[in-house]
Parts: sequence; C-alpha cells; structure tokens
Amino acid sequence: MLKNKRNTILKTENLSIGYKTKKEETVISKNINFELEKGQLIGLVGANGIGKSTLLRTLIKVQPALSGTVYLNQKDLRTVSALELAKQLSIVLTETVTSKNLSVYELIALGRYPYTNWIGNLNTKDIEIVKNALELVNITELKDKKCYQLSDGQLQKVMIARALAQDTDIIVLDEPTTHLDMYHKAYILKLLQKLTKETGKTIVFSSHEIDLAIQLCDMMIVMQNQSVYYDQPCNLITKGVFESLFPDDLISFDNTSGSFRVKK
Repeated sequence: MLKNKRNTILKTENLSIGYKTKKEETVISKNINFELEKGQLIGLVGANGIGKSTLLRTLIKVQPALSGTVYLNQKDLRTVSALELAKQLSIVLTETVTSKNLSVYELIALGRYPYTNWIGNLNTKDIEIVKNALELVNITELKDKKCYQLSDGQLQKVMIARALAQDTDIIVLDEPTTHLDMYHKAYILKLLQKLTKETGKTIVFSSHEIDLAIQLCDMMIVMQNQSVYYDQPCNLITKGVFESLFPDDLISFDNTSGSFRVKK
C-alpha cells in the first residue's frame, strides 16, 4: 500500500507498455513514472504512433503492462475489480456511439450503471447527479433530443456528461477533439479545464492539439521515442522537450510563444 502524500489519484512506477505474444515482446515505451494529482487537467501528447493509445489502454486496464505497476487510489490496478474500477475511473473513447436512438438524458444516465441495481432503476440521488452533469456541461436544453440528432461537438459534450454522471475520481479521454473544427476543439478542452476546477476531478486526455494543451493543462505527459516526460507545460518548454518532439525539417517550436510554426 502506498502513502498518499499529495492526494495522488493515479501513479505509475517503472511502467513498460507494449505487446506480448507467445513468441516475442514488443516494448513501445518503458520507465514511465508519473503521479496524477486530484483536480488537475493533464494532456498526453506525442507524435503519431508513439504509443499514446497504448499508454491510455494500460492505465484503464484494457491492456496489461509489460512490467512495472499502475496504482489507482494507492491500490495496484491489477487487483482492482471491474466494479471498483467503474466507480473510480470513467472513460470517453473516440468510438461512435452505438445507441444513438437513446435520448441525451438516457445516455448520460447510463453513467450511473456501477451504482444502480440489476434492473438499472435510478433513485433520487442518481437523478440529481444526472441533472448536475447536464448543468455542468451546459446541455440541459438537449436532454430530450435523440443522440442521432446531435452534432459531433454536442455528442462529445454528452459523452463527457455521462463520464461525470459516473462520478469517478478520474476521467480518461482518448482524442476528445477528433472530428471537431478549431473552435469546438478549443471549446471542449476549455470545458475540461473548467470541469477540473469546478468538480475537483482529475481529467486526462490524449490529443494532437499540443498548442492548446500547453495553454490549458496543469500538467502534461509528453511521449518521445526514448523518453516520457511529465511536468508543467512551462517547465517542459524550458527543458526544450517540445523542440525535439517532431523532425525539424517542416516545423519548429517557438519557446517564446509556446507554439509550433511551419518553416517557410
């Protein structure tokens, strides 16, 4: 059992991620160490194919670690039951919602499944939590609409509200701004920042929107070929981490503005 000195929600110790078959083991990244604290917005960034999704799948117990340990609320993730996990960690994936014939309210209410009985009936507390999730994400006016009637941006907000209704310590989102235009990319990430402050939840998201993540995140996980860095965005800039994130033949990182620029 670990001592929770800084209200750590999720911690990795010497974590190695990748794939294992009977014949071989493929290591995507190793020696990953970080501590995610309560009430922080954390962005996970890196080049395509670097292993962001593999890391997220390992953190949510979809994929086993090759070695090392993930701790969720001080407990080894390998010993956490499915029901315990659902009460502590909620997930927003990029996959298309299969039940688009559900209303917005019904889809968000599914977030209460770890707490409802086998019939799935909502009690007074469940109803209040669903109502609060609608209000936090500012989509109360959409509650009676069918999900197939929503835009991509609206549907993403509904999925975030469902994760909020699940009432977990940590919410993990895989590419939450995929398929959105620039305005809605910024809107969703700004919403996540707002939710960490208003709810005290820890929110982790993977993204290609590195410039936005630098501006909005409390902490960032930056994956490179040989290393994984975890620090405040300003410290990562000072250390030159973003300068070596991509080949420098087409783009460069401007430390002054904290953004990438295309070379002329």
